[in-house]
Amino acid sequence: MSFKVKFWGVRGSIATPGPRYVSFGGNTSCIEVACGGRRIIFDAGTGIRNLGHWLTRKNVKHAHMLLSHTHWDHINGFPFFSPAFKKDQHFTIMAGHLSDQGSGIREVLASQMTQPTFPVPIEIMQAKMDFEDFSAGDTFTIDNDITIRTTALNHPDGATAYRVDYQGNSMCYVTDTEHVPGKPDENILALIEGADVVIYDCTYSDKEFESKVGWGHSTWQEGMRLCQAANVRQHIIFHHDPDHEDMYMERLEEEARFQWIGNTVARENMRLRVG
Repeated sequence: MSFKVKFWGVRGSIATPGPRYVSFGGNTSCIEVACGGRRIIFDAGTGIRNLGHWLTRKNVKHAHMLLSHTHWDHINGFPFFSPAFKKDQHFTIMAGHLSDQGSGIREVLASQMTQPTFPVPIEIMQAKMDFEDFSAGDTFTIDNDITIRTTALNHPDGATAYRVDYQGNSMCYVTDTEHVPGKPDENILALIEGADVVIYDCTYSDKEFESKVGWGHSTWQEGMRLCQAANVRQHIIFHHDPDHEDMYMERLEEEARFQWIGNTVARENMRLRVG
């Protein structure tokens, strides 16, 4: 029963089409996880458009969609997720940062699909969609054998990190979050302890971070430090800054691999097996 991950969007903040973003990709956050054939989608950035077409070709009719938060770069692909317009599809859409803000995940997703900013309302989507709000820190299961643990992240308007445990292996999705230099985030450390794979918000380098305090993001070096402290096997450098073109990312990849063999830079369409 395989546990696999595919990266459909690895960019942060805004999509970056163009010739200088070919090697690493320009679509914003979207990751597909397959646990024994069941699909979990993390975030609905622009990468979810291509994922939707792929799910249709593979005749996948049900998935859980777990959202880290609802800033635009993590949800603006949702109106273009083609399976949501098909009657025979079923999606469970969940978020953990809205329950104490007076709104829910359906309301937020619907609000971006209203005139005059978007002409197609959410009501036109014909798939069965169950919208569920929870509180970051909750634990729940999918089909009784996939365990999802969560924790709150330090990000404007709130965000949620996820850990997926399946048949003795584990993957964590930890974006968007801002660290405090010299003070590891204990919530994150507890969540990722002993994980096989951790996908982490590596928008900046430590040097860049000095001028980005308060922006809500972290660094690849901090992700590496957290993973090393938590005995994580593989750290995935993710949520690339839109100004980090391929040449920059190639240099970063070389330096990160030199620093620790456990570092891997996420590329669009990259696949990996967990465990």
